[in-house]
Amino acid sequence: MLNGKIYTKRCRRYNLAGNAHELTFSCYDNQPFLLTERTCKYLVDSIIRSREKHQFDLWAYVFMPNHVHLLICPRKQQYSISDILLSIKQPVSRKALNYLKSNNPDGLKYLATSQMHRPYRLWQKGGGYDRNITEVNTVINSVHYLHNNPVRKGLVESMDRWYYSSAADWQGTRQGPILMDFESFPT
Repeated sequence: MLNGKIYTKRCRRYNLAGNAHELTFSCYDNQPFLLTERTCKYLVDSIIRSREKHQFDLWAYVFMPNHVHLLICPRKQQYSISDILLSIKQPVSRKALNYLKSNNPDGLKYLATSQMHRPYRLWQKGGGYDRNITEVNTVINSVHYLHNNPVRKGLVESMDRWYYSSAADWQGTRQGPILMDFESFPT
């Protein structure tokens, strides 16, 4: 609130052909929902399906316990980052909510919002963070930044040890759960 007025943070998206996008979105109330293997598998599946549907290349990713980083580059001239994010996040929310309703109703309390129109939420409200990238050096730096997240947070000693990350793919030590689109990566 500022001077008696409520301000809502607005996320501006620039859907510009040829731009890469560094996307970040968080779990509701900063909770570590992505420590659950099942939720991570839902997210892997959803990213793969969204990539096919919206025709984007995936250059890097990391799932942290409470947020996700993706580095993508849409292949189409006309695209919507909002639609891409919706097609990634919504199926994960639905599957997680359905699982909890059927198998662990007590777990629903962690997703409870106290809102009538939206009683549960897996992802934080809002569009998250979207950074358009046009420079090759910035893309390379983004890959390093994403991959170093688990190391910076003290979750692993080396970035290729974090399973839900493309770091091991980039280092050639193993293949992660989502195939990378190395052939389209700028050089």
